[in-house]
Amino acid sequence: MTELLSGIRVLDLTNVLAGPYCAYQLALLGADVIKVEAPNGGDLARQLGASATLNQAGMGASFLAQNAGKRSVVLDLKKEADRDRFLDLVASADALVENFRPGVMDRLGLGYASLKAIRPGLVYCAISGFGQSGPMRDNPAYDQIIQGLSGIMSITGTPETAPLRVGYPVADTLGGLVGAFAIAAALVKQKTSGQGAFLDVSMLECTLSALGWPVSNYLTAGVEPRPMGNENMTAAPSGAFRTGEGLLNIAANKQEQFVTLSQLIGRPELASDPRFAEREVRKQNRAALKALIEDALAGASAAAWEEKLNRAGVPAGRVLTIPQVLDERQVTERGMTTRFEGVPGMDRPLTVVRGGFIVDGAAPLPAGPPPALGEHMDEVFAALPARDKTRAPA
Repeated sequence: MTELLSGIRVLDLTNVLAGPYCAYQLALLGADVIKVEAPNGGDLARQLGASATLNQAGMGASFLAQNAGKRSVVLDLKKEADRDRFLDLVASADALVENFRPGVMDRLGLGYASLKAIRPGLVYCAISGFGQSGPMRDNPAYDQIIQGLSGIMSITGTPETAPLRVGYPVADTLGGLVGAFAIAAALVKQKTSGQGAFLDVSMLECTLSALGWPVSNYLTAGVEPRPMGNENMTAAPSGAFRTGEGLLNIAANKQEQFVTLSQLIGRPELASDPRFAEREVRKQNRAALKALIEDALAGASAAAWEEKLNRAGVPAGRVLTIPQVLDERQVTERGMTTRFEGVPGMDRPLTVVRGGFIVDGAAPLPAGPPPALGEHMDEVFAALPARDKTRAPA
């Protein structure tokens, strides 16, 4: 476990994906993340995943993906006694993240203004589909809803198949990453000035922000983005190509890369063909160019071409499945996963994925496995200092 956020306590009141993923990034950085779950099941993700057995045990694969390294307590925030215990936790916390619909925490008497009275320097992060204001603030929002509203689906797929959903919850994940980034930044301010912050994270806005290139093409160049399948609108040849065995992504985006590619596949004449001689005409004639390249690539496998092209400075990579990429040496040698034995509530070993970075040469791995529901109640509350109850919620 890395220690970048050692000594920081984060209360995680979130469910399912965006919020738990946010808090997981903070746990990987060394924060003490306490997951505050409701009774009667806790985080809904405990019941979600491909294994019915694990879902029934409250350790669904969706939950296991992003809750390692956290501690779990169970509180019913609708009950006065549990709200009081929760305020004890808040008094000890540096940050809090929740992903309820706007207004839910205020109705419980536990909104930012109230909690700030208990812990003046609190960093409070509210992740929601649309943010805390605006005409859509109260709408329910799941990842697919945001994918559709953000424009992602309109540019995913081919002209014949679009709109299509991206194959994983990209909008939820972006919301979680942005939330973690904002919390880490606000903690710097907290430690230098003592001031907290209220962070209003909108999944729709996070997703639009990540759509920078297509949005800019529309706002600046007046070109409405269209679905292009596996093609790259900025260059050609750049996309997925059939080989003698398997698909190969090639990104010969620079002129010198195209010239080298033409030579390596045994078609040097392509570089001087008027249809392909420079970037803009190649984009206009990408279909004809792709057919000629695929014909040349048919003589070897994607793996063989990947090695040959990369060695010569032409970016290329096979199109892999999830099992294939997890088995790649590049992934295994950098310690992208960690394994836990004897996880409470599980009848099998558990392997989880870490964050996408290394700190000072060490992979940031979770300190422990995902917790069973309420596993750390005694441990967490026994260690809490007495709270000054003269500082009441607003």
